[in-house]
Amino acid sequence: MRWMMALFIALLLALPAAHAVQPDEIMSDPVKESRARELSRELRCMVCQNQSIDDSDAPLARDLRLLVRERIAAGDSNSQVLDFLVARYGEFVLLKPRFERQTLLLWLLGPVLLLGGGLALWLQIRRRARSGVDVPAPPLTPDEQARLAALISDDAKSS
Repeated sequence: MRWMMALFIALLLALPAAHAVQPDEIMSDPVKESRARELSRELRCMVCQNQSIDDSDAPLARDLRLLVRERIAAGDSNSQVLDFLVARYGEFVLLKPRFERQTLLLWLLGPVLLLGGGLALWLQIRRRARSGVDVPAPPLTPDEQARLAALISDDAKSS
């Protein structure tokens, strides 16, 4: 029973290492294959959209993986391969878009919204703190003072 549990855990740990790259796609040169895998992790599967072509089983992802390996085999650098794919498929093919004029809003919108939210929260806290100090509690009516005195005397007697 213990060895079955160990086998199950080993299989679970090995699952994230499983990729969609087929054996017939792997390049014979380990250095070039490593470059191809690195590039494949940066490219978006156009079918799956939130998955890299390295992880996707879609036929288009396979075609893109083969195209990357073909460009590497032809002697292209990593940036040349990415430039080729962006020219062919557009900026959307990159999982992490480049910081350019066209993608400026995409890159800056998150930090701007975070800073704006932080500023709004800070202003709200300041406004609440300021309003709490300026408004004193109204004085107790004679009825309320009598009830309070009665409660305090009852509490003192019971202690």
